[in-house]
Amino acid sequence: MQQNSRSQAYRSSQRLGSSARDTEAQALLEAARRLDTAAGTEDQDAYRAALRLNWRLWTIIQADVSGEGSPLPVDVRQNILSLSVFIDKHTVSALAEPNNRKLRVLIDINRNIAAGLMTNVEPAGAEGVAAEPSQPAPVRRPVGGDVIA
Repeated sequence: MQQNSRSQAYRSSQRLGSSARDTEAQALLEAARRLDTAAGTEDQDAYRAALRLNWRLWTIIQADVSGEGSPLPVDVRQNILSLSVFIDKHTVSALAEPNNRKLRVLIDINRNIAAGLMTNVEPAGAEGVAAEPSQPAPVRRPVGGDVIA
C-alpha cells in the first residue's frame, strides 16, 4: 500500500511539471543530504535511517532500470545495475560497521548521479544534424518601389 502511494506521488509530481529526471535528481540529493546530516552527528538511529532511505531509493532505481519498459540503452542499464550492486554491498558494510567515511562514498555517488540527471541532454540523434533551412520571410514591396524585408 505504501509503495502505491509513492508511485502516485511520483506521477503527480510529473503532472505538476517535474520531469522524471528532475524527480530522480531531487530524490538522490535529498538522500545525500540526509546521509550528510547523519555523518555530522553521533546519532546512530539517524545514521541507520539515512542509510535505509538511500538503500530504498536505490532499490527503486534498480527495479525501474531492470523493468521491461525501461527506455535506457542496455549498456546504461547495466552500468546503473552494477552501481546499484555496489551501493547494496557498501550499505550493508556501513550498517554492519558504522563509519562516516562510508557515508561519504554514498553521498558523492548520489550527488554525481543527480548532477548528471540535471544536465540538459539533447535528444538522441540530434547532435551533428543540421536544422532544416527555414523559408525566407516574404518580401513586401511598398507602393514607392523600396524593398522592405
